[in-house]
Amino acid sequence: MDTTHPVARRLIINADDFGLTEGVNRAILDLNAAEALPSATLMATAPAFRDAVHAAFKQTSLGVGCHVVLVDGRPELQSDELPTLAPDGSLRSSLNAFVVDLFAGRIASAEIEREAIAQIRQIQSAGITVTHLDTHKHTHMFPRVLRPLIRAARACNVPAIRNPFEPEWSLRLTGNAPTARRLQVRTLRLFRRQFLRVVSAAGLHTTDGALGVLATGTFDAAYVEQLLHKMPPGIWELVCHPGYVDDALGQAGTRLVTTRETERLALLHAFQSQSLDRPRIKLLHYGELTG
Repeated sequence: MDTTHPVARRLIINADDFGLTEGVNRAILDLNAAEALPSATLMATAPAFRDAVHAAFKQTSLGVGCHVVLVDGRPELQSDELPTLAPDGSLRSSLNAFVVDLFAGRIASAEIEREAIAQIRQIQSAGITVTHLDTHKHTHMFPRVLRPLIRAARACNVPAIRNPFEPEWSLRLTGNAPTARRLQVRTLRLFRRQFLRVVSAAGLHTTDGALGVLATGTFDAAYVEQLLHKMPPGIWELVCHPGYVDDALGQAGTRLVTTRETERLALLHAFQSQSLDRPRIKLLHYGELTG
């Protein structure tokens, strides 16, 4: 291997939903063991949280962040502590409802901060060093979520946060995404510049962008191989949702079921294929960003 030049292409492959089911946990650990997945974000209130914690202790090469859940899930705090975020004891099940109420000022910033801190500390109290934060459904792309999330990160000494905005070069590679989804992802890029300003001012680390956001649900081996060939210099994050399909996953209420197996196989193929002539890429997790 040529070591005379520094690696210009660095890639964090991060699996969201760690802790959702034992099958999802097992897929993440198997990919990490195959050197195809260095990072995952753990859901503090998910059903298989304890199983994920035990597994993470055994597999120390896996960097573990916090997948902060503010919608479509269960909060860590009680409803009397979250009268606007979880008024009936549950978080809003619909992202659209969350966004409407967020922009209407019906969700208190302080409650987002308190709930994020509670979820981060739940993971930290289990003995895991939280490498970074991201959010379920990428809600922190909105400034009214980003600011309290950054306050939570600083309160809990978490050094990094996902840049949830997908670059144009990656969007162009995702040819089979639904038109409405493509328009939505492109429109939300309007928040990108403000996101980078706020994160930089807070002194947090992030990447040059998130890959695979538009491809969620259509992520396959051909997509991953094309992405690796076309990836320009920089530090990027490939967002993925691998898993083994079982009864627990079918009952988890996620729209991503069979596609999780497709994503698992796509990552295995990409990083075990001897014929893949891709540019030199260094895989890392968020805890290695400053290295």
